[in-house]
Amino acid sequence: MAEQLDRSAEVAAVDLGSNSFHLIVAREQGTELQVLDRLREPIRLAAGLDDEHGLAEHAQKRALECLQRFGERLAGIPRDRVRVVGTKTLRKLKKGSDFLKLARKALGHDVETISGLEEARLVYAGVVHGLGATPARRLVVDIGGGSTELIIGKGAEPRLMESVALGCVVHTRRFFDDGEITEKRFRKARLAARAELEFLEDRYRKAGWDVAIGASGTVRGVWRVMRAKGWAQDEITADGLEKVVELTLKTGRVDKIDFEDLREDRRDVFAGGLAVLAGVFDALKVERMQTSESALREGVIYDLLGRLTDRDIRDETIAARAQRYGVDLPHAADVEATALKLLEGVAEAWKLDKKTGKRLLGWAARLHESGLAIAHAGYHKHSEYLVRHADLPGFSQTEQRVLAALVRLHRGKFAPAAWADLSEDWVEPIQQLAVLLRIAVLMHRSRQPDARPRFTPQAGKHSLDLQLPKSWLEEHPLAATDLEQEADYLKTVDFRLKFE
Repeated sequence: MAEQLDRSAEVAAVDLGSNSFHLIVAREQGTELQVLDRLREPIRLAAGLDDEHGLAEHAQKRALECLQRFGERLAGIPRDRVRVVGTKTLRKLKKGSDFLKLARKALGHDVETISGLEEARLVYAGVVHGLGATPARRLVVDIGGGSTELIIGKGAEPRLMESVALGCVVHTRRFFDDGEITEKRFRKARLAARAELEFLEDRYRKAGWDVAIGASGTVRGVWRVMRAKGWAQDEITADGLEKVVELTLKTGRVDKIDFEDLREDRRDVFAGGLAVLAGVFDALKVERMQTSESALREGVIYDLLGRLTDRDIRDETIAARAQRYGVDLPHAADVEATALKLLEGVAEAWKLDKKTGKRLLGWAARLHESGLAIAHAGYHKHSEYLVRHADLPGFSQTEQRVLAALVRLHRGKFAPAAWADLSEDWVEPIQQLAVLLRIAVLMHRSRQPDARPRFTPQAGKHSLDLQLPKSWLEEHPLAATDLEQEADYLKTVDFRLKFE
């Protein structure tokens, strides 16, 4: 009998891009990443998006069939060692679309839609990892199917990040949809790309960089064409780029693009991507650009490895936000400790994922009072706003919305608006976690270090009984009154709170 392969040390990242879907499976070898497998399929998801931001049936079918194949490759890898991210097209997908549910079923894993700035951060991490601890300033450019990320960083730290609505698929659809390539059309496409980048030109030029690096298929495709023609060796040059533009114009049509070393599946979006790259060179006065095989998926892998080894950037993000808004950290720690103790007592009865619950309650406890930096009146709403609309490195859009809802619900009425934009799968868990956070906040309202009581929670499906020392209730009459009022609040969501 063949020995069963141990998959427990593998990690995997799936990048659901607007042009292609990518899967990378790897294993950590010391400080290096050993890539075990790569899969890529040209899905053209952005081309299937209609004017109402719905996804055409043929695009959805193609995407789901690919995800089923990816799911087969991921089988056997522990769930917490797989991360799936979606980019520009999934960000634009209309609310209420069933695609994400179907994608989750096909793949067997949740799909995280990430913001443009989070995409930029992960792209930079993927590109610069392994380049050494050089003090050089780097400009990293990633031209995808639906967006272009531009990052300037020093060493491993990104300093400027932008995600712009430019991509090889959307630009090809906009200017070369009927397949015709003319000098006039290409000039318009190039100028349109330059116009989209105008807002960042001065900032990026003033910041400066020592080396420019281009990532992903468009940049690598242009470089391969240039190298095959003998117009470049290890990098793209401005002169070589102009020669590729001239070569493309001579074809006259998208379906006649058949350049040496250019992958067949990249030909029909080459003209749009080339115009975007030319626009980047024009806007930022780039003279030469190195290329990188690493991009978003590698960044996702390194970020995932950090989460698995207590180097979770999300914890750093929360700590930075708490410091920025002057949060009372000792008080937040008391609230967190009590909320986590409550979670231990109810997780099994409420069927809560303890690992996820601990993370969310911890983050929420540390940020629930951040809105006090704006005003005391309605501060929980201010806290929600700050969490919901801030750039939170490391967080997916779903995680950010879930955390914002939990922060909003830590006091006051149980407002349904807090979870209105969450999927059905999240509604009950977020209500349950909110109950625990609310009780923890009430127990520590006095902000006294010795206010933490001994208690025993007993949970039913929609109820919580708290057994508290009689002496503690007598010594903390305000908390007792608050708990009575809390019981009334929770009746609005058909939840029974009892304490004695």
